[in-house]
Amino acid sequence: MSEAVRVLLIEDNREFASLVELFLRRYDGAKFEIVWRDGGAAALREFDKGSTCDIILMDYFLPGQNGLEVTRALQEKGVTVPIIFLTVNKDFDLAVEAMKLGIDDYLVKEEVTTPILPKTILHVLERRKLKEELAAAEVARKRMEAIQEMVVRIASEMKLPLERMRASVERVVSVAGEASSKPYLTIITENVARIERKMARLKELKTDKTIPYVRDIKMFDLSDGDKK
Repeated sequence: MSEAVRVLLIEDNREFASLVELFLRRYDGAKFEIVWRDGGAAALREFDKGSTCDIILMDYFLPGQNGLEVTRALQEKGVTVPIIFLTVNKDFDLAVEAMKLGIDDYLVKEEVTTPILPKTILHVLERRKLKEELAAAEVARKRMEAIQEMVVRIASEMKLPLERMRASVERVVSVAGEASSKPYLTIITENVARIERKMARLKELKTDKTIPYVRDIKMFDLSDGDKK
């Protein structure tokens, strides 16, 4: 990774925290920036101040609040960054509770001095990124389905009025001769055809082709070489 991974380390033991920082900084596969806080309350204040991080590395056994309680407090604040627990030993019940809360992984503290720690951090970040990309793709797919349903309905509702308008204008144009109104009728005919082409392109739309319009509003890019 080119940019440093920002790690919020929540650990009440200063010596162990220094050890974690030492081995993460020594790892050649990525750069890590570590912010250390000695408990859940101090970590929560970081987010109250607007601080950000890429991942949280948290001792489960913390004074005042354990890791699960701190995680719940973070979630209540809307913090969604991945979390890895550090524990003194593997505990099945803890693993179950951690999974229920959406904890991304947990490691035994003995693994801190091995490449397992940085590799786990990087793996969790990559897994989270993939999950977010898949979620975004699913949202985009459902959005396109909703848009296509709406377009089909609108196109169906507009078909008859457009056909009648085109037929009416064509009849008037056919008898207008050199009348001064003929250029305007031609413009109307062209715009009716242009609307029909746009509706056809909307019905064929398979991907979300939106472009900025005004402020936060976006519009579909249906440009097809039409004259402006």
